[in-house]
Amino acid sequence: MPASRPTPRSAPAVPYAPGEAQLSLSEVLTALSHALDLTEGQPFGHTVRTCLIGMRLAEELPMPLADRSALYYALLLKDAGCSSNAARMTALFGADDRAVKPRMKIVDWHRRFGLAVETFRCASLGGSLPAKLRQFAAIARSPGVTRDLIQIRCDRGAEIARRLGFPEGTAAAIHGLDEHWNGGGYPAGLRGHDIPLGARIANLAQTLETFARTHGPDHALRVLRARRGTWFDPRLVDHVQAWRRDAKWWAALRDPDADAAAAALEPDDRRRTVDDTGLDDIARAFAEIIDAKSPYTYRHSTNVAHFAERIGAAAGMDAVACKRLWRAGMLHDVGKLGVSNSILDKQGPLTDDERRAVNEHPRFTWEILTRVRAFADFARPAALHHEKLDGSGYPWGLTGDALDQSARVMVVADIYEALTADRPYRAGMTPAQALALLAKDRGTKICALALDALDAVVTDGEGHAQAA
Repeated sequence: MPASRPTPRSAPAVPYAPGEAQLSLSEVLTALSHALDLTEGQPFGHTVRTCLIGMRLAEELPMPLADRSALYYALLLKDAGCSSNAARMTALFGADDRAVKPRMKIVDWHRRFGLAVETFRCASLGGSLPAKLRQFAAIARSPGVTRDLIQIRCDRGAEIARRLGFPEGTAAAIHGLDEHWNGGGYPAGLRGHDIPLGARIANLAQTLETFARTHGPDHALRVLRARRGTWFDPRLVDHVQAWRRDAKWWAALRDPDADAAAAALEPDDRRRTVDDTGLDDIARAFAEIIDAKSPYTYRHSTNVAHFAERIGAAAGMDAVACKRLWRAGMLHDVGKLGVSNSILDKQGPLTDDERRAVNEHPRFTWEILTRVRAFADFARPAALHHEKLDGSGYPWGLTGDALDQSARVMVVADIYEALTADRPYRAGMTPAQALALLAKDRGTKICALALDALDAVVTDGEGHAQAA
């Protein structure tokens, strides 16, 4: 995490003024794209660098402005559906989904021996040889599993794009991200020009970014040539070969913070802004992305937002502060996209290393939300939802004097939702049982005033999770 960013201990809560100004949608999405990098096991910046590559290619072809605009948002949201297959990927490989995904993403599917070797390496990654053999055999006995996994991701990503009001070209590019020129891709096995141009550009761009970052531009361009006519549109491959000598551009692509450059690439006459309603829609969409990560957190973010808003109101907070709590609840667990499903879905106690990994997710939440100016007013309470008054919380171990009212409400809302929600492995507590358990930490770990407000919410019959 960049050392220049303030920590939640020192950062003030920024007042939020609803309707004060419309915000650049490109700025919001480039910042939130870092959350999608997490779920794919990619380093921060993978998506924005992919955007820089894809938009250069689109401009040079050239591509009509309307199509370029659709492509732009597809590049930023290309991995919006990826959290939906994380649990299945973990179960299939018996390994950390965030370690497996980037490795299986770049292996050449059309070279069967190489694909089999990499699949074996990823099966039970880090496990014993017998475990790897068992997992590999299980994968081999699952015909069509690759198509199924990609289908889940593609359908979900396209659905999110449509729900956010993007044109069909954006949804089509996301849905066709893993289609290959020779018809050997997924999910539909489209061939050649039947694959939307936006999808062809996005697939090439993300591959070029990955290999350029890990092995350098020359190696990346060799990979494209090797996959010319199989993975990629030959015309696109031939075009980007001319970039080899553009040393200044390759250096700019390695800039550690390319967000501003990516945000500026939105076609000038197609620039979109979002108001409060639009920001709420984005928060809802990303809450769904977050909760799709694990079958054990279905609607968790939505329900925490529901409880936090109502607890805040019962505590006497004004409408602006309650809206801030709702958004904080929606996005408080965005950092969990950076935690492996092998940990999130584990049955039984966590090891010390696994617990440390889980405890880091609020740091990711802080890092992602503070990138978005419009979210700065609730990044702090969102990131502090696991802190406790006595300093026993995580990850910063803050004490009561560092936890404002919003943070204290978030703590109560998060715990109460977790206690009362049904999970696949156990039924949720009743509101009375949850309140009794929380009361044991009243005034020591958990704010008494926030608990009183929760009790008022429950008494008024609002202490139940929202229906689907």
